[in-house]
Amino acid sequence: MTEHTTPVIAPGRLSGDRIDPAPLADERQALAESLEYYRRTFELKCRGLDPARLSERSVPPSTLTLHGLLRHLTGCERWWFRIQFAGEDVPNLYYSEDDPEQDFTALDGDVGEAFSLWHAECERSREIVAASSLDQTGTRISTGEPFKLRWLMLRMIGEYARHIGQADLIRERIDGATGE
Repeated sequence: MTEHTTPVIAPGRLSGDRIDPAPLADERQALAESLEYYRRTFELKCRGLDPARLSERSVPPSTLTLHGLLRHLTGCERWWFRIQFAGEDVPNLYYSEDDPEQDFTALDGDVGEAFSLWHAECERSREIVAASSLDQTGTRISTGEPFKLRWLMLRMIGEYARHIGQADLIRERIDGATGE
């Protein structure tokens, strides 16, 4: 697993160790670097907060928290890359048919462990991508329809981008910190 360094964050402004995707990259490199950029951006939105603040709800009636978004994105990495694309027989994370919103609402467990699990799932996703062609297919469990890795990477970029927007607002409400 790749270790990531934690940059010092100046009060009120978020900055970090992200690398912009290469502007002249081929398709595979552009997709991989863009997804990685968004993963790192999400992590940056969470940096410097203690676990209690990461679990602080945004604005009522919303139940969104940075901790909940972390759990959700960890589950997405596993669900899409490992279970549906690679066909691995691993359990879902933070989800059940009885409580489909538990990734967002059940904030039990250690936040540090949640970040470790997210890092591990991201690393496994990177390994799957590295070993696969963009035209390789997985199967959507809900419909039985195939999808290509290319489509999955675009979907995950969108998933992260949407949740980073939410994380921006949550983080600004918690401590006023902003950033790109």
